[in-house]
This record gives sequence, structure tokens and C-alpha cells, in this order.
Amino acid sequence: MAPHTIAVAGKGGVGKTTACGMIIDHLCKKGDGPVLVVDADANANLNEVLGVELETSLGQIREEMAQAELKKTIPAGMTKGDYAEMKFSEALIEEDDFDMLVMGRTQGEGCYCYVNSMLKRQMDKYVPNYAYVVMDNEAGLEHVARGTLPHVDTMLLISDCSRRGIQAAARIAQMVGELDLKPGRMGLIVNRAPNGRLDPGILAEIEKQGLTLFGVLPQDEAVYRCDCDGEPSACLPDSDPMKAALKEILKSISL
Repeated sequence: MAPHTIAVAGKGGVGKTTACGMIIDHLCKKGDGPVLVVDADANANLNEVLGVELETSLGQIREEMAQAELKKTIPAGMTKGDYAEMKFSEALIEEDDFDMLVMGRTQGEGCYCYVNSMLKRQMDKYVPNYAYVVMDNEAGLEHVARGTLPHVDTMLLISDCSRRGIQAAARIAQMVGELDLKPGRMGLIVNRAPNGRLDPGILAEIEKQGLTLFGVLPQDEAVYRCDCDGEPSACLPDSDPMKAALKEILKSISL
């Protein structure tokens, strides 16, 4: 059975990656099967939210491979395919409850057609082994748009509770349509709402933009403290206000 893929997207600074980490924690605790985590944001820091050490990224390996092909330094006796598979396997972080891949920086100068093709082939090999794939994306959805990452079943747009934040989420939703990504479903989660409630003006803006509201997350002091202290917010107790609210939202959409 194909995994259920969840893509999380939003502009920087709205708590997208924190929400993504808590979604991963929720799915792992459900025990429905292995979870593959993909950090597809060029500003990769999902590992910090999850409390995972990062040694390398697929972007770094892609650069090494491109240079090796250019300078013809692929080890003797290895095909390009064998070399690519060996290098990409080094990027898989294996934790007790999930595995993780960090896409890393975008490509530099030169031709990356072969390397990107190999990257997609590796992703196609990994993905069927998991019940869930959770992807933390930058607002531009580069890797989903390029086809490196799989079809999206659930697209979650994360915004803060500002009018500009809602408008930014609407632009991402418009991009999803323009790119013809056709997720199975797409909805908005509004973060950092005082007391977990939205102002009527913000509710009106959500309706004006034609967005489906999946739910609202409260402003959370514990999450702020984790960020200040460099602690993994995904490891907060289940009673944490943001975490508890997110769990209810996920249950309401059968995740």
C-alpha cells in the first residue's frame, strides 16, 4: 500500500516547522507504521525541532556527486549508479520511531540532470517502505513541484493569526493550483492565536481567500521557551496546549 503523504507549507516565521515536528510526534505515537520525515526546506532545521543530529544532507551529497562526475573522481570499479546509491544511503538518519532525510540547499552551477534523476530514483525506492511520509516544505514547494518528492495526499498550510499570514497562505494555495499538484485535500491551520481564538476579521479574511480552515493553535509559552533554550519542541508533553490542539485537529481529519 502506498504511504499517506503529508506536506506542510507556509512562509517563514509562522511556526510551520514546529507544527511539522509535532505532527511527526503524533504519527509516531499512533504506532500505525514507520514514518519517513523529509526536510525539504532550504533553511533546514526540522532536525532541531525533533532533537536529531544532522551530519549531512542530500543537497551536500548532490554537490559532491556532481563534482565527482565533473572531475571524474568516482572510485574505480563503481558505476555512477552504484556511487550515487552509496552516497545517498549515507544521508538517511535512522531513529527509533522515524527515519529522516534532509534535502538541504538548492543546487549550484552546472548540470544536475543526472544527479536529480538519481535523487528521485532513491526517493521512489525509500517511500514505499513507510506508512507515512511527512514533508516540511519551503513556501515555494520546490521539490514537490519538481517531482522529486511524491504526490501529496494531505497539504497543510500553516499561518500565524495575522491578515498578511493568511494572504501568504492563500498565495501558496494558488501556487498549488498553478503547479497542478492536485493534493487529495488541502486546508489551513492557524498558529499562535491568543487563547486559541481567531479575531472575526481574520475569520473573514480566511473566507475571502477561499481557504478551508482545519483548525487553530494557541500561542504557546512552552514552545517559545524551547526555541529560546535550543530544546526540541516536538518532545514537549502531550498536555502542552499547542500539541493538544494539533492532535485534535489531526484526529478531525483522520490522521
